[in-house]
Amino acid sequence: MADPLPLGVMVAEPWADYGLIDSGNGRKLERYGPYRFIRPEPQAMWAPASDDWHANGEFVPASDEDGGGRWYYEQPAPPESWPLAWNEAHFEASCTPFRHLGFFPDMAPVWAWGRERLNGKPDAQFLNLFGYTGVGTLALSGADAHCVHVDASKKSVAQARENAALSGMGDRPIRWIVDDAAKFTAREVRRGRRYDGILLDPPKYGRGPDGEVWRLEEDLPGLIADCRRLLDGESRFLFLTVYAVRMSALAIGELLRAHLGDLPGRIECGELAVREEARGLLLPTAIWARWTRD
Repeated sequence: MADPLPLGVMVAEPWADYGLIDSGNGRKLERYGPYRFIRPEPQAMWAPASDDWHANGEFVPASDEDGGGRWYYEQPAPPESWPLAWNEAHFEASCTPFRHLGFFPDMAPVWAWGRERLNGKPDAQFLNLFGYTGVGTLALSGADAHCVHVDASKKSVAQARENAALSGMGDRPIRWIVDDAAKFTAREVRRGRRYDGILLDPPKYGRGPDGEVWRLEEDLPGLIADCRRLLDGESRFLFLTVYAVRMSALAIGELLRAHLGDLPGRIECGELAVREEARGLLLPTAIWARWTRD
């Protein structure tokens, strides 16, 4: 009988350019550099620390359940974009139609964890699937890794390149690739490639550049199987995050154990959370599972 998988919480602490100020009653108040925003947050089931919230903008969801909605701004409205930083990674934040602001601050402990795994590994090879605007790629490039950044959105990859230039990392060994993540990974398997670290942050649903359809529950097992073929006993980690609330950390942990359990090391799973500045409570945001050699 297999031992239960270890469960843990990875906490994003406030930093200079980001903080979760307060949360409650299904909303959260955050600071992104000099600006404050209110966004919906179903898991904030408690009362906020303060009823006196002042923000530059608020995302109000649509009445349906399809994830729509729009931003409403106090005047003067914030600019179309503005610069932020996490360590040496500099990037542009903006109010997107998808309710987030162009990056995912709760991933900060994952970036730090991945950097620790690759530090000291000469010519480390890192693969970032569903890499979006590149903040995670730039964070791992800070560990002197050779990075491959893959996203299906041409616009997101273009923004990732701009963020690299903003960070002074335009000449780093980073390959920027617009492609369907599953198709790219399958080709890498056929090429006999290997990686020291892999980060996956797949959406619940998405489309590739040629109309490929991604459905998390259906397609994730096959992608993990191919990722296993890109790892060997000298690799350092694979880290998977999932934001689909109906899935379980144990489920994706056991998925990794089914495909990566033959590798030396350990498999763990748990939740991502952000620490609120007002009271120090933890707001859960996503689930994760990881394999690591050490």
